[in-house]
Parts: sequence; structure tokens; C-alpha cells
Amino acid sequence: MKKVFMGLLCGGFLVVAYLALVPGPVDAVAYRPPPAPPLTGVLTPNDQLKTAELIGVGRVIGPEDVAVDDHGRIYGGTPDGRILRIDGDRLETFADTGGRPLGLHFDNQGNLIVCDAVNGLLSVNAQGKVQILLTEAEGVPLGLTDDLDIASDGTIYFSDASTRFHVHDYLLDCIEARPHGRLIRFDPRTGQTEVLLRDLYFANGVALSQNEDFVLVNETYRYRIARYWLKGPRIGHHDLFIDNLPGFPDGVSANRQGTFWVAMFTVRNSTMDRLHPHPWAKNLVARLPKWMWPKPEPYGLVLALDESGQIVRSLHDVDGGHLRTVTSVEEHDGFIYCGSLYNDRIGRLRVPDGL
Repeated sequence: MKKVFMGLLCGGFLVVAYLALVPGPVDAVAYRPPPAPPLTGVLTPNDQLKTAELIGVGRVIGPEDVAVDDHGRIYGGTPDGRILRIDGDRLETFADTGGRPLGLHFDNQGNLIVCDAVNGLLSVNAQGKVQILLTEAEGVPLGLTDDLDIASDGTIYFSDASTRFHVHDYLLDCIEARPHGRLIRFDPRTGQTEVLLRDLYFANGVALSQNEDFVLVNETYRYRIARYWLKGPRIGHHDLFIDNLPGFPDGVSANRQGTFWVAMFTVRNSTMDRLHPHPWAKNLVARLPKWMWPKPEPYGLVLALDESGQIVRSLHDVDGGHLRTVTSVEEHDGFIYCGSLYNDRIGRLRVPDGL
């Protein structure tokens, strides 16, 4: 028995020594998150997301973003590289990017512009033909092309979530807590590309204001949204649009009538917040199997913000049984459509009164 005990003790020591000394996948730094805001007032939990109609249940896997065309057909990308199109009860493959399509948005010519996490910025015409628009910006390859919005003149604003970690390792970006994200502007008419913002903490959703005088980009792993000014006296400058959100902001979209919809991947994770100030602990966690990492709470949450950065409405699914891990919200013709990186469905519900 003594030999067995000593063997276990030595084995445990070797495991600890390995975890402490062998270089891991991240070089974490300390981050001290602010206390999570209470879910009170406008953030008080409700069941409004549970009223959503569910589309494509069990047939649409991981539609991270959703787009709707002028005929009311719904589009969503899947992990195997396909972009699916739903027309009533009919589901078909519209295109295959060969990568991982995330952000989707139609341009003025009816092309579906796609942020593909593997292959960069793409354009898909009405026949489903895929064209690569961009694979790098200012000499740096696109690491995880994520989300986009398109201005009235055709200019594309999009995010490169992380130049260091790719789509299958995006959680390492959270653990490391270093800024690897970018906000990029691309003019398809001239081919000109410009990096507007660097050093973002997982640059995610992108949305333009009603007058296109500023553009928003979510910093998922800092619980905040940054604003970059495109017009007016602050042109070329950036500031915080909103800080200390109650969860992880993923997608953001605009109805171009003064409302921004923010999809929250989940609410704040207290375990991760406690780990963040301790780089050594995060470096250890990053070496562990993923099933041992802090788990996101199965929660559905969507926020509506006005153009001054005030939260004006929140929609919840407290137990995540209907819609959880919402990663995109798109408004179209009086309805909002909710996509998810992991769900096997798309949610649709009527825009609440007053929005």
C-alpha cells in the first residue's frame, strides 16, 4: 500500500511539474474584470426568448449568423462549410465555402458577403458561386474573420477576431487575455483595405449607426463594445460605446432606425472572472483537457441598445431550453432572427413593441 501511495504521489508531482514548466498554448496576462452588473431594472430576467418560433430544429446545425433575403428566405452557415437556405419547409445548400462561414450580410447587388473564419472575406452570388475578396489586411493574414456590416456606398466593415488563435481555439484567446483583434474597412470597388482599430480583445460583431457616422465592434472578452467614428468632429477616433455588459457580447446588428441588437453568447462566468487576475492559473487551465475548463451557462440573452449606448430592452431564456448561446440577432421586416454557434435551430420572434 505504501508503494502504491508513493507511486501516486510521484505521479501527481510529475503532472504538476509538467503543467507548471512545459510551455503551453497561451501566455496569459492578468485581467481584473469589473463586478458583473446585477440583472435588475431593464436587465431583469424574463421569458421573452421562449416565445420565439423555432426554425429548422435539428436540421440547421450551428448557424452562427443569420441573413434574410428580399424573398424572406433565411440563410445560415454550418461547421462543415455550407451555407444553408431555408424557404418555408424547404432546406437546401446554397453554397459551400470549404471553411467555417460566420458573419453574413447581403450587399446592394444581392451578393451574400461572408466572413469565413478559415478562408477570409468572401462574396457569394445568387447562383451560390463563391469568390474570395480578401485574405489579409495590411500584410497580416486574416486569422478569424468574424462579422460585418455594409455601408450604403458598398464599403464593408468587418472584424478579424484574433490574429493569433483560429476558430477551433477561440477560447484560448479568452484565457490568454491579450488583444489580438482588428476592425477593418474594405472597399470592394477599389480593393483598398484599411485597419481602423488594432489590439481589440476578440473583435466580434460589427454594426453601423443609422447615419453611418460611427461603427461598433464588440470586444467579447472585455464585456464591452467599442465605437469608431466615421464622420463629424471625432472622425478617426474611437471610444467606448458601452462597458461592463452582463455577459459576452457576440454579434451586433443595426436596424438603421436607431436600435442596435446585441447577441450575448451567455451571461458572465464567475469562475473565469476569478481566474483572470492570475496568469499562472490560466496557463495551467489552458493545458488541461477542454472538458475541465469553466463551462458557459446555458442562458439565452439578447439586448436592445439605443444609439447613445443605453440598454433599452432585454430578452431572456433563463434556462436556455429554447434559445441559448445566441451569437447573432438580425432584424428583418418586423421580426428578429437569432442564430447560434452551437444550437440546432434559428429563433424568430416579432420585434417587441416600442422598438
